[in-house]
Amino acid sequence: MPEKILSDIEIAQQTKIEAINNIAQKMGIPDQYVENYGKYKAKIDYRYLQNELKDKEDSKLILVTAITPTPAGEGKTTTTIGLGDALAKLGKNVIIALREPSLGPVFGVKGGAAGGGYAQVVPMEDINLHFTGDFHAIGAANNLLAAMLDNHIHQGNELKIDTRRVVWRRCVDMNDRQLRNIVDGLGGRTEGVTREDGFDITVASEIMAVFCLSNDIIELKEKLSKIIVAYTREGNPVTAGQLKAEGAMAALLKDALKPNLVQTLEGTPAFIHGGPFANIAHGCNSVIATRMACKIADYAVTEAGFGADLGAEKFIDIKCRKTGLRPDAVVIVASVRALKHNGGAAKAELGVENLEVLKKGISNLLKHVENITQVFKLPSVVAINRFPTDTEAELNLIKERCNELGVNVALSEVWAKGGAGGIELAEEVLRLTDKESNMEFPYDADMSIKEKIAAISKKIYGAESVDYSKKADKEIQNLEKLGLGNLPICMAKTQYSFTDDPKVLGRPTGFKITIRDITISAGAGFIVALTGEIMKMPGLPKVPAAEKIDVDIDGKIKGLF
Repeated sequence: MPEKILSDIEIAQQTKIEAINNIAQKMGIPDQYVENYGKYKAKIDYRYLQNELKDKEDSKLILVTAITPTPAGEGKTTTTIGLGDALAKLGKNVIIALREPSLGPVFGVKGGAAGGGYAQVVPMEDINLHFTGDFHAIGAANNLLAAMLDNHIHQGNELKIDTRRVVWRRCVDMNDRQLRNIVDGLGGRTEGVTREDGFDITVASEIMAVFCLSNDIIELKEKLSKIIVAYTREGNPVTAGQLKAEGAMAALLKDALKPNLVQTLEGTPAFIHGGPFANIAHGCNSVIATRMACKIADYAVTEAGFGADLGAEKFIDIKCRKTGLRPDAVVIVASVRALKHNGGAAKAELGVENLEVLKKGISNLLKHVENITQVFKLPSVVAINRFPTDTEAELNLIKERCNELGVNVALSEVWAKGGAGGIELAEEVLRLTDKESNMEFPYDADMSIKEKIAAISKKIYGAESVDYSKKADKEIQNLEKLGLGNLPICMAKTQYSFTDDPKVLGRPTGFKITIRDITISAGAGFIVALTGEIMKMPGLPKVPAAEKIDVDIDGKIKGLF
């Protein structure tokens, strides 16, 4: 009888892991900065970074990104974790820095975000569910601001807020399309002011972005105070600071701001902290966690959300631009199956050798490689997440095409073998980090809003032009009039295509990007350009992952993946 293939959760539950205090001790973190959340999770006080690490030189920073995501699977987080374990096997002092999973995808389509197979962070059930409560704190801070805003209007509206121009929405960490657009304040004069409203998913909240881009509690309060929540009848912005909300919001976030320390199945330390989506937000873990990893270890391995056109672009154009962080090497994750999907192969045919279809799909990978190496000017390697159905001819074709662009390909088998399956990739990454890296931005901060959007759309996506709705045009004029036009752009775009249409695969040309709306995240310090049908509150699929999740009499969770 063939050996049973264990599920991710079974592998995680059968692995003996170290007490988190032992992991912290190995990293050299003094006990006074370690706050335990049970045996296997801890928060590290951000004052450790300020008090003892501030003057230490930064380590080598490795960014893991991917091709355009497909249902066939790429394995970006799995590769990130496996790469960290592989570097540790090579004797390197390494820390992994990841985003926290959102409950929306966990119970929706995507499932968990703690890696897979033998390249996981643990305890995976805790990480994928409530973890240390960070997202609940962010949601509470978001909704406190909403409550204070509506209370101000109800109590006399001293700031003369135009109730038709309230832009701050409530949030919940769940995919719930029913809450996208609502009417609240019903029930009479004492029940509030009746107005149109709505919910975003917590990971799309500006509080999440502010949280992830703050270096300490003082900066957090400053950024919170700048959040624009509404406009007056004269068209002037109203901020959270004018509502005197930033202090209470920061009080709710003070513990959440401390990075969460966990470990991989092989005992490699990992910070998991913050989690904005990359299709509707900036898609990077917290600055505090990344900085802490860069100061403690010799190599910090981090990832950015979805494909390189979204996550890596925002990592560089928003996170790096604001912090001075610079990747020393970039890993672009792909799989033969995913590339054949991009070439038009049906799901049932992904395991069958088809070099013609693969040639078409490789175009998607090559565009991402060109973006990293020719636009951002960063050293790069392609990691092929190997499946048993991959043939030598298919793997050689990918290698040949990438080599033509001066980029090497490394096979990754970390899902099946853990760190041992990532040695080839780790050795190539080490070679790249020894090279000089001179990162470039695709646009200058002082360019106009439309020029910056055009730079991303044309250079990164390959679009021919950009169209704007009347609503978007009007808001661009308003933001530039208010002196906010010098902020970087956060594109809200489908993750499934270089275009704003999720059905268009591969590497399309001659297409337009349509900007249907523009919003300002003044606290986080960027402008959000919404494209296509992208929205800030996803919905559940026809068969949600939640239907398979259960817990037994002993409290053991099943069905998470």
